[in-house]
Amino acid sequence: MLDIALKLLSELTRRSYKAYIVGGFVRDHILGIESNDIDITTNATPKEIKEIFEDSCLPNEDYGSVTVMMKGVRFEITTFRKEIEYLNNRKPVEIKYIDDLMPDLLRRDFTINTLCMDSEGNILDFLEGRKDIDNKIINTVGDAKDKFTEDSLRILRAIRFATILDFKLSDEVKRAISDTKYLLKNLSYYRKKSELEKIFISPNKHKGIELLLEFGLDKELELPKLKELNETNTTSLIGIWSLLNVTDKYPFNRNELDLIKNINRVMELNNMDPYTLFKYGLYVNSVAGEIKGMDIKKITESYADLVIKSSSDIDIDSNTIMDILHKKPGKYLKDIYDDLENKILYRKLKNDNKAICNYILENYK
Repeated sequence: MLDIALKLLSELTRRSYKAYIVGGFVRDHILGIESNDIDITTNATPKEIKEIFEDSCLPNEDYGSVTVMMKGVRFEITTFRKEIEYLNNRKPVEIKYIDDLMPDLLRRDFTINTLCMDSEGNILDFLEGRKDIDNKIINTVGDAKDKFTEDSLRILRAIRFATILDFKLSDEVKRAISDTKYLLKNLSYYRKKSELEKIFISPNKHKGIELLLEFGLDKELELPKLKELNETNTTSLIGIWSLLNVTDKYPFNRNELDLIKNINRVMELNNMDPYTLFKYGLYVNSVAGEIKGMDIKKITESYADLVIKSSSDIDIDSNTIMDILHKKPGKYLKDIYDDLENKILYRKLKNDNKAICNYILENYK
């Protein structure tokens, strides 16, 4: 992938434009972390980029970004720019295309994200990002308080990078977080959720949670149960949100809401019970079991041992039941199926058509 990116840079530089890979990919390359997210910056304007690359589109022309496909790989190419003013501590109100790389780097968040790579693969370090990588420390580009005031999402990004990379926060960054954390209340729940999830899925998530608690961000982020999360080793993201229980504020799709609701229900139940496993399924019970510190292997074995895993596994159909009872369709069918599920799951009735027919005759005729 890097070879393709360098070829893309060459396409720009041979036309006398400046072009560099910038940010996270270069940082991860230095750290030996595999990454497929390559951002490219250039002094070519979006219009000029589109003239060079036929397979390109403008997802957001006002932002100065062009998406280019090369050999099946998607790249974001952004024109050097200067951000004039920020709105609501989040978005720049206006941008200005520029010809110089340095002002473009100075507008970025952290020094470790300012490293560049040219078309020859040489790494360029103008703001001591390499030094901070070597020292494993998070520093902002310029005054930390100003950076967080401009864009409050950077507060969570600082904690996210410290978590994922296992870096320290500089003293200035720590002071700035304490001074500006109130701005997080103005940040959209969607943005907060997206950044928090990157922290929560990290193998080093406990460090991130400790940092969030250290700065009292659980209050600013409206996560009153965050401390409880630090006491569990669950690796499931949906399980983490179930534990945090903030569906009234943070955005979730219908499937996520259903899973969270069911996980919270089975938290109070025996996750190895046949009926609980049958009704809520292996995934929901496994997530709840992991939160509770149960042996997931035993839950899986219990699920595999179920006589039936859905009502369609019962060795009788509704037409046969109606024939036996000489009745038309009605609510009674659900009541019978509920009874059969219970009896079969607890092995009080064999899942055999003849045995089930006899049971219905004896109990419902």
